[in-house]
Amino acid sequence: MRWGVVGRVRRGTAGDPVDRGELSCPPAQRLSGWPARGWTVPMVAVLVAAVSVVGTHYAAKQVHEQLDVPTLVLLFVGPVALLFSRRWPAAALVVTTVATVGYYGLGFPYGPQFTAFAVVLVLAVVAGYRVLAWVCSVGALLVYFLLYWLIEHGPVGWTWVLGHVAAVAAILALSELYRVHRQRVAVQRRIRAERQQRQANEERLRIAQELHDVLAHNISLINVQAGVALHLMDQRPEQARTALSVIKQASKEALGEMRSALAVLRGETYAAHSPTPGLDRLDELTGRLVSAGLPVRTTVTGAQRPLPVEVDLAAYRIVQEALTNVYRHAQASEAVVSLAYRPELLTVLVTDDGTGGAGATRSGETWSDGDGVDPAADGGDPIGAGGGNGIPGMRERATALGGSLTAGPLPGGGFRVVATFPLDREAS
Repeated sequence: MRWGVVGRVRRGTAGDPVDRGELSCPPAQRLSGWPARGWTVPMVAVLVAAVSVVGTHYAAKQVHEQLDVPTLVLLFVGPVALLFSRRWPAAALVVTTVATVGYYGLGFPYGPQFTAFAVVLVLAVVAGYRVLAWVCSVGALLVYFLLYWLIEHGPVGWTWVLGHVAAVAAILALSELYRVHRQRVAVQRRIRAERQQRQANEERLRIAQELHDVLAHNISLINVQAGVALHLMDQRPEQARTALSVIKQASKEALGEMRSALAVLRGETYAAHSPTPGLDRLDELTGRLVSAGLPVRTTVTGAQRPLPVEVDLAAYRIVQEALTNVYRHAQASEAVVSLAYRPELLTVLVTDDGTGGAGATRSGETWSDGDGVDPAADGGDPIGAGGGNGIPGMRERATALGGSLTAGPLPGGGFRVVATFPLDREAS
């Protein structure tokens, strides 16, 4: 029976940085009380042997005795057993206990031979052999008292008995304290590693969402403008040239942001050619769409001010995704982006006057959600109606920052996306 087995927290792979068996690995396979360095065990064994031999030598001189062969053999049994304590802690504890009891019980010089027993006892408790350690300790005291009484045939004083009991109890108490300390350290390391892994996963999800938004916007522009260029190349080459310019700019931006995101995933550094997108770059976004053939009008109410980075990026991506959907699917003659700055709230509104449903897009293709049904046609919120990945992604961005997002068709035609973000005055 083993109580309180403590394992080691090791560094794992990116997918699993924590050794999941760290709290249940059998002690026979490792002794968690030992550091991982290979030279630690021999060094401790040599130190214990030196203390035992030197201390016993001076103890023998006090009673005018010499260290004979049996004495030296019993002195070295403990350090030798200590050499195998990493692989066989239980066996090392039993051997050391027998040697210690035999040494003192048979009346050898009263030196620090118990040092090896104390070290192995502590390591056995830490390794999880708590019951065995207590049994060996109590058994060693009983056998030692019995041998002393049989050999010496003298009275055993309670002070002498209590002194030995107190010494062994102190060793056991220190062992338990050390075991609890190592358990706490192991748990803290595991929690820290899991927290780091969770943060890494959240960062990967965030980057994946960024890539989705970047690719959805730019590839949509590229796709539509490529169709326009092919259609107008012979009849109106100047307009085809404009479409190709839009394709070039969109592909350049997409490649730059993809390199930046992938560099983060690989743990590399990449100097982006443009700063992190925010509402201060809204004019660039609307300008590209105007060049691609979608008139966009922007209105701002309230006093503009710097926003938290997370809110600024999320608001920009929501506008980008909403305008991309308008450009691809709405057949709108105009889109309107409205920003409302309030003391503790930012409201982002994107509306259009298009069809907002299935039908021919600017590229001449037909769009639907896969079953030929317009997700906004029933007047409900397409977020809950399976209207693609873009709108649920926008909602996730808003709710992750404590805000909200609603989307749906307008009564007189068109579509509307409304996102709100709570603002902390101090943070902003």
